[in-house]
Amino acid sequence: MAVYHGPRCRLCRREGVKLMLKGDRCKSEKCAFERRPYSPGLRSLKRRRVSTEYNTQLREKQKLRRMYGLMERQFRLYFQRAAKADGVTGLNLLRMLETRLDNAVFRLGFAPSRSAARLQILHNHYLVNNKKVNVSSYQVKPGDVIQVKEKYSNSEKIHSSLKSAHDVPEWLSVDKVKLAGSIVRLPERAEMAQDIREQLVVELYSK
Repeated sequence: MAVYHGPRCRLCRREGVKLMLKGDRCKSEKCAFERRPYSPGLRSLKRRRVSTEYNTQLREKQKLRRMYGLMERQFRLYFQRAAKADGVTGLNLLRMLETRLDNAVFRLGFAPSRSAARLQILHNHYLVNNKKVNVSSYQVKPGDVIQVKEKYSNSEKIHSSLKSAHDVPEWLSVDKVKLAGSIVRLPERAEMAQDIREQLVVELYSK
């Protein structure tokens, strides 16, 4: 699978919004978006982009894709699955992205960012329903239990992340003592990213 290895802060600047790709750094004074809140490039301050319907839709799709750390082909497959499923396509898409294992680990507070969660999963830090899972795109479902392996229960990075963790959404439940979290139910729209206009993404792919 293709992976983006470039500077993550550049992506935030390009989309004009904090995507929280580097965990605690995004909340500090070192955040590149805070210091240079404009698009990357030598002439970015002088360029004037004409805002078109297509450009608005494209930027919304890129923002959502980069927020969850997906490449274009993988993101398009998620959209195709969301379109075939029952219900509202935009909501289906967001739920599929939110219930990825790497996002669930991030939301539970075990990792400071989704990229850090992916690395932990790749290195076999977690069990799902007492079974080893090292695939970050694994889809969790209501009733699933995510547990930190006993081998990594003393991990300084995990405990540090839990101490500075954001509020855990209500569709998840976490036990910081046992280092375990469970999926209570599927997330509602109000519990997902509020600065995303998923309908624009649907319109873009529906052309």
